[in-house]
Amino acid sequence: MNDPQGRERLLKFGVRNVPVVARGEQFVFGQNLEDVAEFVGLQGTGHKPLPPEELIRKWVLVLRAVQRYLRQMPADRLNERVIDNRDRSIRYMGHHVFRIGEAFLETVEGGVEYAVQLANIPPADGTFTTGDEIARYGDTVIARLEKWWANLEDKSCQQKIKTFFGMQPIYMLYERSTWHSAQHARQLMAVLERYGIEPNQRLTTDDLAGLPLPERLWE
Repeated sequence: MNDPQGRERLLKFGVRNVPVVARGEQFVFGQNLEDVAEFVGLQGTGHKPLPPEELIRKWVLVLRAVQRYLRQMPADRLNERVIDNRDRSIRYMGHHVFRIGEAFLETVEGGVEYAVQLANIPPADGTFTTGDEIARYGDTVIARLEKWWANLEDKSCQQKIKTFFGMQPIYMLYERSTWHSAQHARQLMAVLERYGIEPNQRLTTDDLAGLPLPERLWE
């Protein structure tokens, strides 16, 4: 978004997905932070992953918060952009938060190869036109996630799944999906504030502790 030459460089690598970290003619996908750390010469990220059972609690906590925030969102503003320099509406982002969970389930349960596009499938025209509708869609995703966790035999989450950047342990995508949802929850709180609305039960620092979130809001 901020580098006019960025897309051109990306295409020269033969890459169609972001994030990518590049140095000269070499690059690595940015989905796995440990891979990025190794690529830039660090001895790991220093991040201590949360236990898998703690992740599901935090993920559901985040998704419930997003439901509250969407129900507060003025209906006549849902099609406005979240931020000016990206063509993504509030409606689309709200749907996307729960679509992240569906994409995760399609990969870990259905064997679908995970790709960025999988979580970016937009809502059909004429659907999810209110915050409440999107929030009710969230109920179905949360129920599926809780059922997946309850029925998961090996809760170490080290089983391998197929992604566009190679075979990865479930935990990598599980953690990433959780903090991905949390980052958008933070952004939706900021949108409500912009409209002069106090977010209903803000997510706190303690709620998000242990998730490798970006420091800044719009990264």
